[in-house]
Amino acid sequence: MANQQTRGRVTVVGSLNMDLVVRAPRLPQPGETLAGRTFAQVTGGKGGNQAVAAARLGAQVAMLGCVGADANGAQLRDGLTAEGIDCAALETGTQASGVALIVVDDASQNTIVIVAGSNGEVTPAMIVRHEAVLAAADVVICQLETPPDAVRAALAAARRLGKTVILNPAPATGPLPADWLPLIDYLIPNEVEAAALTGLPVESPEDAAKAAAALRAAGARNVLVTLGPRGVHATLDGAHAALYDAPRVEAVDTTAAGDTFIGGFAAQLARGASVDAAIRFAQRAAALSVTRAGAQPSIPTRAELDAPA
Repeated sequence: MANQQTRGRVTVVGSLNMDLVVRAPRLPQPGETLAGRTFAQVTGGKGGNQAVAAARLGAQVAMLGCVGADANGAQLRDGLTAEGIDCAALETGTQASGVALIVVDDASQNTIVIVAGSNGEVTPAMIVRHEAVLAAADVVICQLETPPDAVRAALAAARRLGKTVILNPAPATGPLPADWLPLIDYLIPNEVEAAALTGLPVESPEDAAKAAAALRAAGARNVLVTLGPRGVHATLDGAHAALYDAPRVEAVDTTAAGDTFIGGFAAQLARGASVDAAIRFAQRAAALSVTRAGAQPSIPTRAELDAPA
């Protein structure tokens, strides 16, 4: 593991999307046409967001994924490169680049519809081709916006290589395969995902504790349930469960808050920070991100977090 004085290395295996973002007074009802206020096109995708977050928050980052041979793909690649992210394992597929249609309301809540496109071309064979970027990492991050067989291949390779493995199970539609859990060091769902993984309601920190306990009983090593403004419930291997209160801020847009948390947490672990310190740092980064509009444009830098208040 990297020591506190080094940047640490993070490899992200996952999705890249072009985000098409509309701001509206409220979220539309089924069958309703609603007038929006503004439109923006920005680079995103959970994998891309988490890679950018980890890079801005102090890690050396490599991205393993797939974009299309189109203008969106070029912009997605260029955006990562501009952040200093190694794109040697970012392949170009045959399908169009992934897109996400996002509506953000005046309460800063959002709905997201994703079209996977080239993200669906990430395969186990691609993981094998680029195993060197996994081997070079201290921490490996995966999500669920790429095909499950590729995700499992990445988890298994990272575990075999002795890396710290993070899975952000998003989007979650049901329980994870049982053989995935032993491959994961940190399982980090939000409350909606924790409910999908366990079949339990997760509407409070107490519910999050029950869901985390169920996931631990199923084989998860460490479970962090992110609860937005209510904080993070952490159930850790060999330690008591704890609720980490979230910093109080005025939210503008929550789109990439979870991705910012994941990237910040991974960056801190990669440089040798304790889990406690990594959680608190990641919470501060996520809190700052929701005070700004957009996905990747909202993600702060380490210098911003280290600056005197």
